[in-house]
Parts: sequence; structure tokens; C-alpha cells
Amino acid sequence: MTGKILIVDDEINIRELIKFTVEKEGYNSIEAGDGQTAVKMAKTDKPDLIVLDLMLPGIDGLEVCRLVKNSRETAAIPIIMLTAKNEEIDKIIGLELGADDYLTKPFSPRELLARIKAVLRRSQKESVTGGELVVGNLKLNFSRYEAHLGSEKLELTPKEYEMLKLFVTNTGKVFTREQLLEKVWGYEYFGDTRTVDVHVRHLRVKLGQDNDAGDAIETVRGVGYRFKDLQ
Repeated sequence: MTGKILIVDDEINIRELIKFTVEKEGYNSIEAGDGQTAVKMAKTDKPDLIVLDLMLPGIDGLEVCRLVKNSRETAAIPIIMLTAKNEEIDKIIGLELGADDYLTKPFSPRELLARIKAVLRRSQKESVTGGELVVGNLKLNFSRYEAHLGSEKLELTPKEYEMLKLFVTNTGKVFTREQLLEKVWGYEYFGDTRTVDVHVRHLRVKLGQDNDAGDAIETVRGVGYRFKDLQ
């Protein structure tokens, strides 16, 4: 594995645990113990991914996330948030600010590593603008605006296609219903989020011809939806 990971946490023992975990897997790591340092390092060191605790001295993790995602220099850097147990509102706010995933403390190093790999893999897929993308038995042809499940062409509405494309190019990433409204329908917060649920339900039915694909859209209770990696 290659890549540079910025670890942001004010607890040195947590930083050491994450550092040991990622470096054992072959990643390089750099560390920050507060939010201001993290923002500076994101700009100067250009990490491939940030593991960001939300409870930080000075500026907190949510503000760090906002500053990183609102800067042209650093907006493309994926962020995995570390949140306190049961702090659901922080998860939702963080995802709406642009965070790519979250993990609740206490966490297992193995799960963190799996999330890191998935987010890095996903960030590479997000650069796809043409051609085809194959995920398991599912194939999307971006130039022809088509989706196939095995040898069968899926009959999708334009919104279903856009939602499926968003999911498969961001496997593992949790989207709130508001984010899906904004990205697929093109407006923010003004629609009825039940529209999202209806389209997800229809997509699940159409993908259900394949057992793996049919279960791929997962409900994240209290937050939204994500598409699991079929590879």
C-alpha cells in the first residue's frame, strides 16, 4: 500500500494506535494534535486521506472538515471522521460538510483500516468521467447513459440512473437524504426526502435480479444510505 495519511487527534495514544495500524499496512503517516495544525498540514503536506477526530482543542473537527472541504487546494482530500458514541447529529453534520465516512469510538484498528482502503479506492473511482465502470455484476456506461446487470440492460429512469451512478462511484460512502436530493435532484433541503426513499426502493427492486446487487444499497439508520463494495 502507498499513500500519506494525516492523523488528527488530541489524544497521543489514539494517534499512536492509528499510526501503528496504517504504517504496518504500508501507508505513511503524519500527525496533528489540534485543528489549526491539521488545516495547515492539509494544505502543505497534501495527504491522500485525513483521519479526523471531532473533539479537538481550538477549532473542532467539524470546523476543520468545513475549512478543508471549502478550500480549492484541499477539497479533494477524503476525510474519515472519528465521532463519540451516540453523537448522531455530529455524524450528519460532518457528512453534510463533505466528510466521506465516519467511525464511532471506540473502534477496532481492523475496521478503521478497512474504511481507509474503501475511501481511498472510492476517491480513485470519483475521477471517472467517461467510459465504463464495473462493480461486481453491475456495469455502467457513462457515455451511453446505460446500466447493465450481467447481460441484462436495466430500465432506469434518469433519476434512478443518476442515483445509481452516484452510489457506485462512491461505494461505502454514506449519503444523507438531503445530500442525495442536492446531488441527484439539484436542489438543497427544499424537497421531500421521501422522494429519495421511493427511488431507493425502486432501485433495490431493479437490482434485486442479482442477489449481491439487490442488497447493495444499505440503510444507515438515522443517517441515510450507502452502497457496499461488490468487488
